[in-house]
This record gives sequence, structure tokens and C-alpha cells, in this order.
Amino acid sequence: MSRLAKIVEGFSEKRIVVIGDVIADQFIYGEITRVSREAPVFILRHEHTETTPGGAGNCAANLAALGANVKLISALGNDEAGQVLSSKLRAAGVDCSGVLLPDKRRTTTKVRVLAGQIHSTREQVIRIDYDNESGLNAELQDRLGVEIRKAVAGAGAVIISDYNYGMADPKIAGMVREAVGQTVPVLVDSRFRLSAFSDFTSATPNEDEVEQLLGVKHTDQGALEAAAEQLRQHLGYQALLVTRGGHGMTLIEANTAPLHIDAVGSRQPVDVTGAGDTVIATYALALASGSSFADAARLANFAGGLVVMKRGTATVTNAELVSAANTRE
Repeated sequence: MSRLAKIVEGFSEKRIVVIGDVIADQFIYGEITRVSREAPVFILRHEHTETTPGGAGNCAANLAALGANVKLISALGNDEAGQVLSSKLRAAGVDCSGVLLPDKRRTTTKVRVLAGQIHSTREQVIRIDYDNESGLNAELQDRLGVEIRKAVAGAGAVIISDYNYGMADPKIAGMVREAVGQTVPVLVDSRFRLSAFSDFTSATPNEDEVEQLLGVKHTDQGALEAAAEQLRQHLGYQALLVTRGGHGMTLIEANTAPLHIDAVGSRQPVDVTGAGDTVIATYALALASGSSFADAARLANFAGGLVVMKRGTATVTNAELVSAANTRE
């Protein structure tokens, strides 16, 4: 068994806490039957609908599939989508005792319509977002703070998953910082405001987000590495793992030369939906297992390469990652 595979074998012993925005990823599949007479659009015959956990929910599901003991802290609407997500997450092995269901909150839902001819692959033609109201009221923040303080005791790592729907705001980040101190790795995945989450362990921005945060376009690998190091220092992180799609990943670690990791698997992914959740789940779980940042990044790269070959919001299993580590290391 390879060195990386041995790290994966130890995943089942670790407890990880995920805090953030849980999203209902809904996929509506249909067959194109004809063009409508009402407007120049296709008419689809509905085939089936799938609802899967997205955002922090997908991160938690990936952790469970990798064998970890996972506690999820979030707030969903007490609606149909929220009930479906709670049920699916529990079925996946996620501890949802810290997931609140306030009556006045709506579950954030992203509806993707996938269409095709009778024997063709279904392709996404439109996405419709049902957003929750942004922000948390004081009562809900206090309740979440209680759950956070209870959950992080004894955790191997904490993941903050911020999709800008209000669950992972700076105040929640402050509660996490106060609860964990310096003893537990805290990893951040923030789509829009990583600069609001400073002085944690690491984060997984993509290269576009690095450019946006610094307001500077990089022109080559060296410029990217310099920009990422500047961002790492500014945020006070030990390391940054910059994801680069088909170009792989770049790890920027304090007092260490930058590490470029080539992408694995096919250069033409089937579906990149939720791949970032898989990456940070694997990265955090490896660090919680005592891995170096470099080995954690390599395993996250393997996991990302596996999940983008699956359609929809998917997960990677422990056995799949062990196989990949043994084959490719």
C-alpha cells in the first residue's frame, strides 16, 4: 500500500465538523420532444427529478463517503427541500443534530434542467436559483453558536463552507476561532469573501478568486505563485491550496517552495458541479489524519479528478481514493 493510501486508511478514525450553507441541488431531466408553438423554445417530456445535498451538505456527504465521522452545522428551511436534504444527509451517515429548521427560513435551491434527444446524453440548458434571504438574525446566530461550541470539542478539523447565503458570516467565523483556539485545523472554502476569514489554517480558492481578491491578473505560473503567497500572508494562513481546473493545483505553504500538482484523469470532465466540496473535504480529512499539507493536497487532487468524472453533485468513496492513491502515486 502506498504512503498516501495509508493516510486514507486512517480517515475512519477522524471526526470533522462542517459549518456553512447547505444547498439543495436539484436536477430535472427531460427528453426534447418538439419546439413549442408559444415561443421558440423546446418542450421537454419530464423523465425524473433528483435532489442532492450541495454546498456544505455536499462537503459533509463527501466526508462521510470517505469514512469520517461528520457533524454538520447549518440552518435549512422547514420546507420540502429542507426535509429532503435532512433525510438524504442522515442516510449518507452525516450527523445532522446541529442542523436547525426554522419555520421562516427558505432552503436555498439550485434547479438545473438537463435536456437531450431520446438516445443522447442530457446536457444542462438552464439553471434557476431560489435564494434564501441573506444574513442570520440574532436568535439564530446564538443557537448556532451553541451548536458550534458543542461540536468542535474533540474535532480533528473544522471546515467553513461559505456560499454567501448567510450561514458562514464573519461573526460565525469569530465563534469558530474562539471555540477552537489554535489546536484544531480550520479550513475555509469561500466563494466571494475569503478576505473576511483570516487567521485560520488554510483555504482552497481557485485561481480566479485569487485574482479577484488581489485585483491583479497573473500572466504565468510564477505570477500566480507570487500572488497566492501575498494572499496567504495577508490572510495569516499556514497554507493556500489554489485549484486550477485542468491545470491541477498549486500549494503555497509558509517557508516552503511552491508545489505544483498536475491534474489527474481526463482533461474533459463530465461535470464539475460540487468538485470544490470534494477537494476541501479530502484536504481537511488528510490534515486531520496527520498528513503534511503537500500530501493532503495530492490526495485532494486525486479526489477532485475522480469526482469530475461523475455526473451531478457526487461524492468520492474511501475505496476509490485508496485505489487512486495506490495506482498513481
